[in-house]
Amino acid sequence: QVQLVESGGGLVQPGGTLKLSCLVSGDIKSLYLMAWYRQPPGKERELIARMSSGDFSAVADAFKDRFTISRDDNKKTLDLQIDNLHPEDTAVYYCNGRNWAEFDYWGQGTQVTVSS
Repeated sequence: QVQLVESGGGLVQPGGTLKLSCLVSGDIKSLYLMAWYRQPPGKERELIARMSSGDFSAVADAFKDRFTISRDDNKKTLDLQIDNLHPEDTAVYYCNGRNWAEFDYWGQGTQVTVSS
């Protein structure tokens, strides 16, 4: 059984940098695709970036400038670095993992609040 636990969220000032981490309990190699999503207040959840077990990554166009995704199977983590944070980045950030049976796992989310 796979579980995903996000960490690293919090209150950050505009212009700051934040690194979110998703720790996988269970077999990370069973997750051929992992991703970060976010859900701003009152809005739908949106895809930020994906990364495969073969280290192929894709960042959605709206996030290419300031978001970096990375995966470390040895540490069993999926990270998301966010540079130059804007107040509009305030959201709950979720980690997702998809196994070879196309089943999706989700973490509980970590809150990021960007405010001065």
